[in-house]
Amino acid sequence: VQLQASGGGLVQAGGSLRLSCAASGFTFSHYHMGWFRQAPGKEREFVAAISWSGVSTYYADSVKGRFTISRDNAKNTVYLQMNSLKPEDTAVYYCAAVNTAKSYGSVWFSAGRNVDYWGQGTQVTVSS
Repeated sequence: VQLQASGGGLVQAGGSLRLSCAASGFTFSHYHMGWFRQAPGKEREFVAAISWSGVSTYYADSVKGRFTISRDNAKNTVYLQMNSLKPEDTAVYYCAAVNTAKSYGSVWFSAGRNVDYWGQGTQVTVSS
């Protein structure tokens, strides 16, 4: 099982980045997917989630209206489009997979405790 995240980097405030997370070793369409992040000295926090079909999405208040999560089940990939980036978005971003045997809502209300698979993380740094 592997979740390979990519697309992080250094960007100025107001800029954009698109993160990708390529899945392998499991049946991607049987999993809800999410993005979490962890800034230095802070706890991991939920960012966005998407249901197995892609029909439903959910966002943390801090990123709502700026970030968009999407997925392509044919490519076994989940994306996070991040616009209007702020310095407080600086963190390591992790993709996560939650089996559909668990509720879609558990992707965010479990604070990551229900996650079955984690990606390795990609660094996003936003300069002011």
